[in-house]
Amino acid sequence: MSHVIKDPKTLKSRIGSGYPKPHDAMCAGREKRALGDAAGLKNFGVNYTILPPGQASAQRHWHRVQDEFIWVLEGEITLVSDAGEEVLTPGMSAGFPAGETDGHNLVNKTAKPAAYLEIGDRLPGDSGEYPDVDMIFERDAEDKPRWLHKDRTPFK
Repeated sequence: MSHVIKDPKTLKSRIGSGYPKPHDAMCAGREKRALGDAAGLKNFGVNYTILPPGQASAQRHWHRVQDEFIWVLEGEITLVSDAGEEVLTPGMSAGFPAGETDGHNLVNKTAKPAAYLEIGDRLPGDSGEYPDVDMIFERDAEDKPRWLHKDRTPFK
């Protein structure tokens, strides 16, 4: 049975991130709507994501297990990676293969909101690193994310 989503903007949104303070501030206004969940998908996730001006998708990061893919729908987004910065506009996309240690994030450096699709697999046991801040992530026994300092002590 197919699940049709006529307007992603009608789905419940999640605003911000689960990051511990102070690492949460740069994505406090990020808004995600889980299209994949609404469509009943189990093997990969799809988020309709809106970045207000001045906001980022995440801390710059990379995943050990999860592939990621983004496709810009509206506005202008700056991809920040180890290679530098590149402006992405509607119709452009980017992929981030699992295990490549090229930390990346998306930043809206314009005065208008931007929107993109974010697609990633849901393989269990993912982990990764944030090269610019003292933080790593891993999945717990229930496959929920948890953030640790690079010395593996938990955030308080």
